[in-house]
Amino acid sequence: MSLPHHRLIAWQRADDLFVQLHYLTWQKFPPRDRFELGGQIRRAAYPVAANLVEGNARHGQRDQLRFFNIAAASLAEAGYGIHAAYRLGYFSDSRYATLALLIVAAL
Repeated sequence: MSLPHHRLIAWQRADDLFVQLHYLTWQKFPPRDRFELGGQIRRAAYPVAANLVEGNARHGQRDQLRFFNIAAASLAEAGYGIHAAYRLGYFSDSRYATLALLIVAAL
């Protein structure tokens, strides 16, 4: 089933980013940070795609832009979470570089 937002490249990238971050925060983070930092990263990454979906479903341009702006702000927050996790040693240099590219690609 293809929904209208499935055609949005930004949504596709945000969806990929959320799925990767969801798995990585459960697999790579130590138990104490799976729920704290990992949870915060997951909570920041999910609304990126969700707000793109909601904005795409809105009919007024002003309303659409409001949701797209919220998505961009959530993306920035997820980017910082990835940066913090890297600084704490949870991601390798190459994994961090890949995730950083996903953040930039979703902009």
